[in-house]
Amino acid sequence: MTMAKIFDAEIKSNTAVAENIFRLELFAQELAETARAGQFVQVKLADEFTLRRPLGIASAENGVVKIFYRVVGHGTEVLSAKKAGDTLNLLGALGNGFDTGVTGRILLVGGGMGLAPLLSVAEKVGEVDVLIGGKNRGEVEFWIKEFKPEVGKVFITTDDGSFGSLGFVTNLLPEVLDYEDYAAIYTCGPEIMMRGVAQIASENNIPCKVSLERRMACGLGVCLSCSIDTLSGRKKICKDGPVFDAREVFMKAGENHG
Repeated sequence: MTMAKIFDAEIKSNTAVAENIFRLELFAQELAETARAGQFVQVKLADEFTLRRPLGIASAENGVVKIFYRVVGHGTEVLSAKKAGDTLNLLGALGNGFDTGVTGRILLVGGGMGLAPLLSVAEKVGEVDVLIGGKNRGEVEFWIKEFKPEVGKVFITTDDGSFGSLGFVTNLLPEVLDYEDYAAIYTCGPEIMMRGVAQIASENNIPCKVSLERRMACGLGVCLSCSIDTLSGRKKICKDGPVFDAREVFMKAGENHG
């Protein structure tokens, strides 16, 4: 694993792409060159905050790192006020990411902000489709634009039916799996969604990797605040993950692994 470093990165742009959702682009040559799909950074927002904030890397190309975030509290509100030319202090890249060396076509399944780390997979994998889920049209339209240059088929669901299919990604997933023999499914989003995706993947004998999110303090595996139970014992999301085999984190001992 590449050792994490501390970077001072200049902001290229920090733009609202939907209601309370921002796309942050940073000039960070070394980080862009070393980051792997599915990794994250710990961001120092300002001196008033003791702890850094973990944010997933959505893209790392041509010396520019792209991050998406939702404004949910004071910290992300402060981040949303940052301008081009400002500097952010980053610790990264952190964690273990997705395997981008899989042979065959991969299906990415994401809900809400969980689509961000999946975009980094799409950049690095040649054969990939994506199933995008969101609350409404505004929450999915910008993702379609982000993914479209990188992927083949794009499937859409919205909770309110304002765009794509009405319902959740788990409603449409069985139908999507009828179109293609996928070598693997990679998913990120709300845990209840990922559990459903993992179950459908298991029923269809398709390997499934999940990217988990938790509140974390250090991001280095020291504070243990993001520890979880898995089939192979206690693990730390920041260091052992955030990407895990779905069977490791969502199945109990003694269950059928598919």
